[in-house]
Amino acid sequence: MVQGKKPKLAVWKFASCDGCQLSLLDCEDELLAVADSIDIASFPEATRAFKKGPYDLSLVEGSITTPEDAERIHQIRRQSKFLITIGACATSGGIQALRNFKDVKEFISIVYAHPGYIQTLKHSTAIADHIRVDFELRGCPVDKMQLLEVINAFLNGRKPNTPAHSVCIECKLRGNVCVMVAHGTPCMGPVTHAGCNAICPSYNRGCYACFGPKETPNIPSMGNVLEDKGMERENIVRAFRSFNANTKAFQKGARDYEKD
Repeated sequence: MVQGKKPKLAVWKFASCDGCQLSLLDCEDELLAVADSIDIASFPEATRAFKKGPYDLSLVEGSITTPEDAERIHQIRRQSKFLITIGACATSGGIQALRNFKDVKEFISIVYAHPGYIQTLKHSTAIADHIRVDFELRGCPVDKMQLLEVINAFLNGRKPNTPAHSVCIECKLRGNVCVMVAHGTPCMGPVTHAGCNAICPSYNRGCYACFGPKETPNIPSMGNVLEDKGMERENIVRAFRSFNANTKAFQKGARDYEKD
C-alpha cells in the first residue's frame, strides 16, 4: 500500500436482504471516522460514486445463487487484495440455503408465473465455497461494532479481535439468568457463535443461532437438550435449519432428527 494513500474499500452484494450493509450505515458517527481513513470506492447502498479497482479491501454480503454470481465473485476476488465476507448469507449460504434440502425447481414453479425465465443454481452457497476468503464475520445481520473492528484491524495491519466462544459466555458477562435452566426455554446459545451480545436471552427468549455454530460445537448434546426440553423432532430440525442451515455442524444436527 502506498504510504499516505488511503486504502480503497469496496462493498459488494450478492443474494441477501442488505441487512449487513445497513449495519455499516448504522454506524453513523463511527462511519464518518472510517471514511476519513479509507477511500470508499464502491458502495451502492450508500452512494452512486464508483471508482475502478483494484481494491485494498472488499466486504462481500450475500450468497452465491446464480451462474452469474459464481462468475462475478471470481472477478471481485481478482481485484481485491483482502476480501472479507459479512453475514450469514455470505459465510454459510443464509436463510435461502433452505432450498438446498428440497427441490428448487418446485419452489420456482410455485413462486414465479413464468419459471422458464428464472436461472438459478440448485444450491445457495457461501462465498468461501467458491473463492479464497481472508476473514469471515458472522451474524444475521453482523454486529456493527464487530464490523468496525474488522475494518480497523485491516487499517492497522492486525488480526481482528472477535470472540470465538458461545452465546452462553455473553449471557454470563451480562448477568443473564439462563433461560433453559430457569424457564425450560429451548435455546441454541450453547452451540452458537458469540457476537450479538446475547440479545434474545436478555429478553427471556431462546437464542435462534443467528451467528451460526461456534468453534467445535457439541451438536449431539444440543439436540438431546432440546429434546429434553420438550421440543418435537421436526422443530429441532427447524432449529438447526434457520439462518445458518448450510453449515456442516447444523446440517448434522438437522439430519440427526429428520424422519427416516
